[in-house]
Amino acid sequence: MQTTVNPSGSLTLQAAHFQERSARSLVWNQFRRHRMALVGTVILLLLILGSTFVSVVSPYDPEKSSMRERRQPPSLAHPMGTDTLGRDMLTRLLYGGRFSLTIGLLATLVGISIGTTVGAIAGYYGGAVDNVLMRLTDLFIALPRLFMLILMTLLLRNLDVPLLKANGGVGGIVLILGLLSWTGVARLVRGQFLSLKEKEFVEAARTLGVRNLRIVFFHVLPNTATPIIVAATLLVAATIISESGLSFLGFGVQPPTPTWGNMLNGAQDEMRKGNWWMAVFPGLMIFLTVISINYIGDGLRDALDPRRLR
Repeated sequence: MQTTVNPSGSLTLQAAHFQERSARSLVWNQFRRHRMALVGTVILLLLILGSTFVSVVSPYDPEKSSMRERRQPPSLAHPMGTDTLGRDMLTRLLYGGRFSLTIGLLATLVGISIGTTVGAIAGYYGGAVDNVLMRLTDLFIALPRLFMLILMTLLLRNLDVPLLKANGGVGGIVLILGLLSWTGVARLVRGQFLSLKEKEFVEAARTLGVRNLRIVFFHVLPNTATPIIVAATLLVAATIISESGLSFLGFGVQPPTPTWGNMLNGAQDEMRKGNWWMAVFPGLMIFLTVISINYIGDGLRDALDPRRLR
């Protein structure tokens, strides 16, 4: 039996593949024009790699104390000095970066998931559904954020849920930050859906009898990916700042689990004694991470802008 090849079908596949590669090339070329976004990407990658492979970067144990090496300033042996228990600051900062970065990423995933779902349903269905969901969003926006963070943290501490209390309460902090960070994404996605649901491809899907939920999540939602990606990058930075602030006040991740925020909290009294490195270096880590992510978000926003890709 002889098989036949459809030349037009092969050409169509080749053309689609070429267009996809061209689109990726255009996005990359546009992104790399943003010099600060490239610098931010390099810095963030170095922080992630350093936190992941901390045992390779530093020979010290993050929990091993040495009373003879307490409060030592930066030196060749300890590039960022030692803390009040003689532990190497660089090692603890990299180790703490695991938790701070993980909290930022996971809390953002929670917030993006909730916000995207609420915004998509509100924007697509409109009417009473939109009104109820947007009033709920307004209610969350009106709540005093810091007060709610502290209140929810104290409430979760009284719950006997091992998953939420593990590693100093990392799981609980992720849940709290995620539940309080979805409102901006919900409004963004709703606005996108209000404009996209009147497009021809949505009308065509309705005419073919495609179910509403399938239209929402498989037809309209992919077309809102660009603003969601940009919002997610900026939300990671905002979440890291929130976690650091909460831990600095003593309501976040609890010692001995290190995060950049609770390391700052422990350095308050040391600053008055002249041990500046205990506060400066955790603050520097937060600053570099947040500004790097913000620049990456700016670069992605420019690179994924359809008007710039023409």
